[in-house]
Amino acid sequence: MRATAGPGQDDLFLGIDLGWVETSKGRTGLAAVDGSGRLTACARVRTDDEIAAWVAQQPGRVVVAAVDAPLVVPNATGSREPEKLMGKHFGSFGASAYPSNHALVGARPRAQRLAERFGWAVDPAAPTGGTGTVCIEVYPHPAMVGLFVLGYRLGYKKGGTARRAPAFAELAGHLESIAVLRLAEHPRWQEIRRTIAAPAPGDLNRVEDEVDAVLCAHLAWLWHHHREALHVYGSLEEGYVVAPPPPTHRAVRPVAARPPVAPPREPPPR
Repeated sequence: MRATAGPGQDDLFLGIDLGWVETSKGRTGLAAVDGSGRLTACARVRTDDEIAAWVAQQPGRVVVAAVDAPLVVPNATGSREPEKLMGKHFGSFGASAYPSNHALVGARPRAQRLAERFGWAVDPAAPTGGTGTVCIEVYPHPAMVGLFVLGYRLGYKKGGTARRAPAFAELAGHLESIAVLRLAEHPRWQEIRRTIAAPAPGDLNRVEDEVDAVLCAHLAWLWHHHREALHVYGSLEEGYVVAPPPPTHRAVRPVAARPPVAPPREPPPR
């Protein structure tokens, strides 16, 4: 990462949709926005070395990195406090969090090791905008519920293409409504949009990580520029997740679509 003239110039905000473990098949989505909030790059990689190489290619100084993966995990078993709080405040919106503990992610989770590799501070109380980088843990589902005032989480992650594609399109539309991202101007986003409009088998899986990373990058930008828009669930000591404040709007669970009812058969002729 090349040096700049000083804080505030060429600021960079990263979104990392990180696989919980580093494997040859695991994928990580990456996105970067500049100081104005505009998307500048996004990609999909596998390994920590590939993440480091991509970050090194980005022009500017990383102010905040927002990672979708367990970052501070002090508990050997069970759930962390932030996961309990996610369930309390976002569970009715279908945006609860998976438990994380040492048995699932190890004593030093991948996100923690990555932050240590880059020398990023992981304390949510750490100030942003100085000479160092702050890394925070985020979670896209409650972020979407809060930012876009959703009645229920978007179903873009599970099911077949026929079910996922409309939810992907809805999510893309919500992200495009965030004016500072200026997504329509970015060539890669245009490719993602075309993929969502007419996905071939496996295409939605291939763009999912990048789409989530774009949202994470925006949360990183908000953490520096509009801290009041976000809330810390938990603490450095017990683990934490940064997300919008608890919703004040009603949760509305979508009604499951029923299969069409076949018309009654006419009796056979006598």
